[in-house]
Amino acid sequence: MGFTPKDFLVWAELPVTDLDAAIRFYSQVTGANLSIDNSGPNPIAMFKPADEATGIALHLYQGKPAGDGRGPTLHLIAEGELEDIMARVADAGGKVMSETIQIPPGRFFYACDPDGNSLSFFKFNE
Repeated sequence: MGFTPKDFLVWAELPVTDLDAAIRFYSQVTGANLSIDNSGPNPIAMFKPADEATGIALHLYQGKPAGDGRGPTLHLIAEGELEDIMARVADAGGKVMSETIQIPPGRFFYACDPDGNSLSFFKFNE
């Protein structure tokens, strides 16, 4: 018998070299309102507060990114159509790394943020 929680990922921390610049990039690309949380030992930029039922959340922190797409890939949801998100990634200083890829639950593309963090932006089938 294996362990099968609802979600294996409960928290993601993404290191960035410049927290203010990263807030601008991720706000522009995702449409999210990131907020600064100073309650811990270091400031972090929250995408949203953790879901109280699952704990699932994402935040940015001042740290050392793996760079050049070498770290883990975070698959994110963003506002709008994938083609619009691709344009916003490029306009905001990131890099689109692939064409749109179709898989059974939806479509996505790979990208890197200005720090070289590996990302994907995903849209579920409607």
